Amino acid sequence: MVMEREGLLQFGGKDVTVIGPDMEVGQKAPEFTVHAQNWTDFLGLADTQGKVRIIAAAPSLETSVCDRETRKFNEEAAALGEDIAILVISTDLPFTQKRWCSAAGIEQVQVLSDHKSADFGTKYGCLLKEHRILRRAVFVIDADDRLVYVDYMPAIGTEPNYAEVLASAKSALA
Repeated sequence: MVMEREGLLQFGGKDVTVIGPDMEVGQKAPEFTVHAQNWTDFLGLADTQGKVRIIAAAPSLETSVCDRETRKFNEEAAALGEDIAILVISTDLPFTQKRWCSAAGIEQVQVLSDHKSADFGTKYGCLLKEHRILRRAVFVIDADDRLVYVDYMPAIGTEPNYAEVLASAKSALA
């Protein structure tokens, strides 16, 4: 049975139901399947094995906050090197993601879709039941698949603390 939680977050001034448990630092990160922009399966941990991962859950690339967040991570990615993978996951359709990434010049991060199965959203406590979008959150997972940083934003429109996220990822490389 899937865990459902209420009273954690509001969307449009109304309480929404969060599906799945919150992740915690030190916990082994669960594997998840999302879809690449060509609709192929992408295994979040297996396909980035041996790397430190920054995973940003975003409601929709079509919103101003998600747009800024994805662009910011794309800018930072080049300076981080190849040992850190940055994944931005939303429930936008892969077609929409491909078009948006092309228009925004996003080439350094992998933008992936949880639209089809909501596997990521359910396992990482990010799926909002009523709207079938993801709540904003950021996770850093080390090369051994352990969560070293977890931050669920208190409101949909709140951006993550980029400096903390990047410092955590760099620290996980050591």
